[in-house]
Amino acid sequence: MKLRLTFYFIVFSFAPLLLMAQDPVKNNINKAEEGFSYFLADVSYINDYVFMGRRDSIAAPYLIPSIGYYDKSGFFADASLSFLTASEASRVDLIWLSAGYLFNANKFSGGISGTAYFFNEESNNVMSSVVGDLTGIIGYDFKLLETTLYLSTYFNDGSKNDFIGGLMFDRTFYAINKNLLINPRISFYAGSQYFYEQYYSNSRLGNRKGKGIGNTGSGVSDSNMVNIEEVQKFNFLNIELEIPLQYNYKKFIFSFNPMLALPQSSATIYSEDTLITEDLEPVFYWSVGVSYWFIP
Repeated sequence: MKLRLTFYFIVFSFAPLLLMAQDPVKNNINKAEEGFSYFLADVSYINDYVFMGRRDSIAAPYLIPSIGYYDKSGFFADASLSFLTASEASRVDLIWLSAGYLFNANKFSGGISGTAYFFNEESNNVMSSVVGDLTGIIGYDFKLLETTLYLSTYFNDGSKNDFIGGLMFDRTFYAINKNLLINPRISFYAGSQYFYEQYYSNSRLGNRKGKGIGNTGSGVSDSNMVNIEEVQKFNFLNIELEIPLQYNYKKFIFSFNPMLALPQSSATIYSEDTLITEDLEPVFYWSVGVSYWFIP
């Protein structure tokens, strides 16, 4: 009995949750094509945390263990934590819990999920104001390419909710008796940026104020009264290029994913006495991991 796992990358950029989008909860969606239930244990490493092409000025490398249960009916539940391995600080920076439902019908596939995020109060993660999300995806296989639509609502602590959508095009190639999967993908993301405004107010400036952790690199004065112009506007946020690689060996799954984020729509950030437009640059980052699946 062989399990085949396929990648669906969704917004959020990171590695171990399912049905999310470009963040630590949404990098991979695992789908069993056979009709049986299984557990999946995973340990992965990402060299920096990037969300919608945005990141903190101090790198956030994470070691991420996770455990999930995937029922043959399509329901799943997953628990993960992110351990910050930076030289400046080592700590559990994030714990998140996810549950949802996945389906596969002929050429259609998709699902819905909900995730709760528990960030360390000292976290400088660009998503550190987010406390939860609801995500839905729908995909269709055109043979030449698979197209996936994604829509997510992010619930922010102390601010309004964000709505972020994505459109992804990918194709899977197989080698070594179909044990090696190569899945080049291009993704486009757009949405509001309340999460980013809260990050500047609470983390990038607020948590660092007077702590000597380093320069924010933003040019904004040390005041947590920070705003972003047109934060509610549905702007084009990011283009993501990826080439996920996955090798299956018995019940082990080895993966490597190089990623290039091309952030769009520079934010205009202002406080009481400062007005700047951020300088967005392409970001190359990567993740590597090993998983083990077993039948209960």
